[in-house]
Amino acid sequence: MKKIILDTNFLLIPIQFNVDIFSEIDKICLFKYKLYIVDKTIDELNTIIEIQKQKHKLAAKVALQLLKKKGVGVIKTPAGHVDDLILDLLDENTILATQDALLRKRAVQKGIKLIFLRSKKYLVLR
Repeated sequence: MKKIILDTNFLLIPIQFNVDIFSEIDKICLFKYKLYIVDKTIDELNTIIEIQKQKHKLAAKVALQLLKKKGVGVIKTPAGHVDDLILDLLDENTILATQDALLRKRAVQKGIKLIFLRSKKYLVLR
């Protein structure tokens, strides 16, 4: 079974681009998988809710609700920068779902498969 780690900005896609990331992942992943986030992602979403305005705030609130509704697993991590913590967790059985260009580049350098939004309409697995 593959692990798919969802980055914070990836979780904002449903509101920002009106794309159902969970059904899209089902479409492109023709294998067994389990969805995860790192615990710091919840902190980042809560910070967005506190600091940002309107659409970003709504996107973060919806993301938190979807995480609970979909039963996404939470990986406990030590203190540190979220992107670095995620990169440390990646291996050949893990796929990273992110919109962060720098994080994507660093993951590709490690030979990690990615899920990302293409044309603001659908997800792709590369």
